[in-house]
Amino acid sequence: MATASTFKPRRAAKSLVVTSLTLVLLLLFLSPFAFMVFTSLKTPEQIGVIGSPIWPAAVATFEYNGKNLDMFNVPMNKCEGSEESSATNGLALVKKGTRASTFVDPDDLERGEFICQVSWRALDRPWTFAPTFSNYTEVWSSINFPRLLSNTLFYAVATTVGVLISCTLVAYGFSRFDFPGRDLLFVVLIATIFLPGFVTVIPTYTFFQRIGWVGTWLPLIVPSFFANAFDVFLLRQYFMTIPREMDEAAMIDGASRFRVLTSILVPQAYPVLLAVIVFHIVFAWNDYFGPLIYLSTNRAAWPVSVALSTFNGIYGQKPQLIQAGALMTLIIPLLLFIFAQRFFVQGIVITGVDK
Repeated sequence: MATASTFKPRRAAKSLVVTSLTLVLLLLFLSPFAFMVFTSLKTPEQIGVIGSPIWPAAVATFEYNGKNLDMFNVPMNKCEGSEESSATNGLALVKKGTRASTFVDPDDLERGEFICQVSWRALDRPWTFAPTFSNYTEVWSSINFPRLLSNTLFYAVATTVGVLISCTLVAYGFSRFDFPGRDLLFVVLIATIFLPGFVTVIPTYTFFQRIGWVGTWLPLIVPSFFANAFDVFLLRQYFMTIPREMDEAAMIDGASRFRVLTSILVPQAYPVLLAVIVFHIVFAWNDYFGPLIYLSTNRAAWPVSVALSTFNGIYGQKPQLIQAGALMTLIIPLLLFIFAQRFFVQGIVITGVDK
């Protein structure tokens, strides 16, 4: 018969296996992000060298006679005067050759220059950790990143305000008011989630063009004040978990319907409101198609998503700059999610709970 002491090693083994598997999956999931970080810190010379390390590094050099010579790992049995040595030393390349090259030993300068019967192209090179942070400053200045960042922040904040106001009011109506056809209207609203956005691109663009809004922020900001099905659904589900008795008690004390919303429902709905904020800021931050078609003629109003696409086309031969720009763009949404993660998850979970 198994005892409690027998189960403890089994539980520990299972816990170790699950933890190890989780760590492996986490490393695989984060590997593209790590590649982005490493690439953004590399030099063009390192990227152009076949077999260079994945982490940011620079070729080791040695100053000799006023020149910086590249270091190579050379088998000493190929060099003059060291035929019997099987060691591999780091030597500085003085003169290149296809069959024989001239080196100098930094640890034995008295030996002078000597020839090794090797091709310098076939030798391994010692690398030292050397992150190139100047890539970020180059991107920052070359595309006027502060202006792009301010445009993106304006777009994200303005549309988030519109989404919060409109979606909260619509969700409040669907969750607290009984009127004919309410359920049918809600079904129609939810059905718009399945409508591809590209279906309405031409008619909406034609409409905004005729009223003279193309080239301004208005086609991107004004529609956010007319709610959207996804955020309305999240808010409605959360409002329905709050007992109606609280509304009735407040109305007995003389509170209006609007006062009930602002003083009873909204203070208790901060987790789902924060989830809506995170969802929409990330959407607006990554939105590329909308600003592209409506702001293409107004370069000064471009957000970072459109500008980075143009930047990538110009600097396609410099992946270190492209990755640096992408990482700089990613920092703010990433920090927002990290700080709001607990409330964000809480808001998502509770919206799936029935009343």
